[in-house]
Amino acid sequence: MTQPPAVSRVPSPYGQVARGVYAPALVFEIGVGAIMPIIPLSAVDLGANLAVAGLMVALLGVGQIAGDVPAGVLAARIGDRHAMLVAATLSVLAFAGCALAPNLWVLGAGVLAVGATNAVFVLARQAYLTEVIPVMKRARALSTLGGVQRIGAFIGPFLGAGVVHLIGLSGVYWLAVLTSVISGLVVLVVPDVAGAEVIRRRQAAVPVSLGTVLRENAPVFAQLGFAVLAVGAVRASRQVVLPLWSEHLGFSPATTSIIFGISGAVDMLLFYPAGKLMDRRGRLWAAIPSMLILGGAILALPFTTTLAGVTAAAMVMGLGNGIGSGILMTLGADVAPAAVRPQFLGIWRLFSDSGSAAGPLVVAAGAALGSLAAGIAAMGVVGILSTGALARWVPRWSIHANRTTRRRAAAADGARTEA
Repeated sequence: MTQPPAVSRVPSPYGQVARGVYAPALVFEIGVGAIMPIIPLSAVDLGANLAVAGLMVALLGVGQIAGDVPAGVLAARIGDRHAMLVAATLSVLAFAGCALAPNLWVLGAGVLAVGATNAVFVLARQAYLTEVIPVMKRARALSTLGGVQRIGAFIGPFLGAGVVHLIGLSGVYWLAVLTSVISGLVVLVVPDVAGAEVIRRRQAAVPVSLGTVLRENAPVFAQLGFAVLAVGAVRASRQVVLPLWSEHLGFSPATTSIIFGISGAVDMLLFYPAGKLMDRRGRLWAAIPSMLILGGAILALPFTTTLAGVTAAAMVMGLGNGIGSGILMTLGADVAPAAVRPQFLGIWRLFSDSGSAAGPLVVAAGAALGSLAAGIAAMGVVGILSTGALARWVPRWSIHANRTTRRRAAAADGARTEA
């Protein structure tokens, strides 16, 4: 009896994406998340006061902002996957430098370098996913990337706490070295899933200067970039307003951590539904509710005076932030010209990361001027106002804004085909 021919199984490209992008993203973010609460402790251990210790933490964000534009240039020159390998390699050196730092200057340089390498890794993953995932599944892919990063950042501090207990502060940086090595090895081993058309476009690409990219896309950055800046500021302020307001009400650090953890848990549950909503209905269906809910919850926080009230506000913040998971990455991918995507996304991330740095500063300024509630409320108002900027400019620059813009784009494309 003749045996039926064996059926060869072709690996799913989505499985390879999960292994080649999501897995290293998760592992890498675990390392970054683990060192976040350790940086100020290391600074104090090296003789810093509390103000300098806080500055050391801020250097992580400064490094990321400084690395955004060079990350886009690097990815354009050597490719997204090679850029991820470079970032993983340099992060090993940066984390090791932090672990071995003999003084505050070396620690600060190491933290700054960690931020810069994180910028390269994040941008390269975003650009790679945008390139290899079909556009109708783009939001799901990028919101999942955002969700995976949040999960890693959530797990990291818990692993770091265990390492500190067993080894000490420097052990956490060596944990981050290990996660960077694993991330790089995964990217190196998993094959590229880019199709023939993508590879052909890569090979035919002509180098374009950063100035040309900025000049040709100036209207997008001047208008939609403002919305991105505002959204980044509001989302980052969430991480500051909760602990500061809890401290203001006299809650213990343990209670504050639990409130923050509950908010993060609600946030992490929503990244895939958020992406699916954006793919089916359009980007504004997630972006506008996200900012209305998040801005409203931040605005309401200063009116809470009890543990139940703060916890409820924290959960609503997590809901709002979770609904918008991946929205900035998705919008950037939608409007980025394919020929200059890495450079464009580098400038795009400069807007979002600058907003992320500015949001907590506004809250801190309010507290310094004697009114923490005013600083918190200001960011809530920015969140509400950002919905207007999104509604005004996203439909203009992205055909994926909502169903109406998608139908118009499809109709126009059909008319061109018939002609």
